[in-house]
Amino acid sequence: MLTANKLMPQGGGLAAVLLKRAATVELDWDVRQKSRFDTTDSQGRQIGVFLPRGTAVRGGDVLVAEDGSLVKVVAAPQPVLVITHCSEHGTPFDLMRAAYHLGNRHVPIELKPDHLKIEPDHVLAAMLRSMHLIVREAEEAFEPEGGAYGAHGGGHGHSHGAAPVGPVMHPDAYSGSPAGHSHGHDHDHDHSHGHSH
Repeated sequence: MLTANKLMPQGGGLAAVLLKRAATVELDWDVRQKSRFDTTDSQGRQIGVFLPRGTAVRGGDVLVAEDGSLVKVVAAPQPVLVITHCSEHGTPFDLMRAAYHLGNRHVPIELKPDHLKIEPDHVLAAMLRSMHLIVREAEEAFEPEGGAYGAHGGGHGHSHGAAPVGPVMHPDAYSGSPAGHSHGHDHDHDHSHGHSH
């Protein structure tokens, strides 16, 4: 088995011709979020990946094997829920609200300007539909947002200045409703959507 213990984010610094010739591995998010796993590349070689703990591998990253060979990572299509706003009964801001509520539940989310993606979860799908969002099942690559302080996928590598001074208000302080708490009355709407959420 060949060992790979170096990762080049998005193949940074490599010539296009080297990337084109590189073997590939197609991996779903469940595998790519692990720092240690075994896989088989497109040339049929068994590869043991040993990266620093906490390292997530992204589609487009390049693994460097102990013999110097390159293995380009492809994000494999996998079951996901694609969440979009309902243009008939909502606004694009509904996606921001959904991302906030999903983030409170520590759900990995892929953020796009016009949609969100999460791994399948019927409870979350029902919650999102109750917020008048459109939720559809799909088979697509999944690249959830990295942590705010993550070394790969989440940061820029530069500072934006000092931390804010003074009290920081919780987002629900403005709405008057604590996250995850029931309001004690029904928030269902009587209008029909005319389409499947």
